[in-house]
Amino acid sequence: MLGAAMSVHPLASVDPAATLGDGTRVGPFAVIEPGAVVGEGCEIRSHAVIKAHARLGRGVTVHEGAVIGGDPQDLSFQPCESTVEVGDGSTLREGVTLHRGSKPGGATRIGRGCFLMAYVHVAHDNVLGDGVIIANNTMLAGHVHVGDRAFLAGGVGVHQFCRVGRQAMLGGNAKLVQDALPFSILDGVPARWRGVNVIGLRRAGLTATELREVRESYRLLLRAGLGLAAALREIDAMGGPYATEIAAFVRGCRRGFAHRRASGGAGE
Repeated sequence: MLGAAMSVHPLASVDPAATLGDGTRVGPFAVIEPGAVVGEGCEIRSHAVIKAHARLGRGVTVHEGAVIGGDPQDLSFQPCESTVEVGDGSTLREGVTLHRGSKPGGATRIGRGCFLMAYVHVAHDNVLGDGVIIANNTMLAGHVHVGDRAFLAGGVGVHQFCRVGRQAMLGGNAKLVQDALPFSILDGVPARWRGVNVIGLRRAGLTATELREVRESYRLLLRAGLGLAAALREIDAMGGPYATEIAAFVRGCRRGFAHRRASGGAGE
């Protein structure tokens, strides 16, 4: 089903059972499969493939060679109805691959205004928040969650079931095998906590008082020599929204979190 005021190149392959919103442009040799849904004002460039299970919001740009909605790379996967959902205004650069959910009714979700650079791979059942930026050649395994406005540099590898906290920043070629704490910078193989993402938080509009709250939370958690339970009690007592968010994130860790020291694990 085609919307009004659209531009579909005659060499594109758009199935009649696909839905394209008003103002969408489709380039030569692009493929849009039956059942795919492409929102208003999208741009699907040459040789991009929008699979049957893809759902694109408004104003999404899909660059050359990207494949959106492919089957999970999971040996236990059985064909089922699942989706990839891409939020409004997101950009998917050349060669990006997004795989759909691995179970019936499951979904891989990309938030609004995300920017995934060339050859990023997002595996099945991932959830990315709004405004996430991921640089070239980064790979996210299955069931990864990435918080709003996180930044993952080039060549990062993220283990399955890991979480990347809100406004965290991972350095180039980092290997994340535990959760990345929110508002933090992490780097290395394996990735370790390096400090508070001060520049990113200032750009996001945090005040000096709010930055002190984040810094004090991490001093208590990682530098004060407290046990994990005691540190969390101290952070809870601060009562601020950022302290509360950090404590809740730590309590939700199932794989532990990336610690500041090269030895030992979460909660030391």
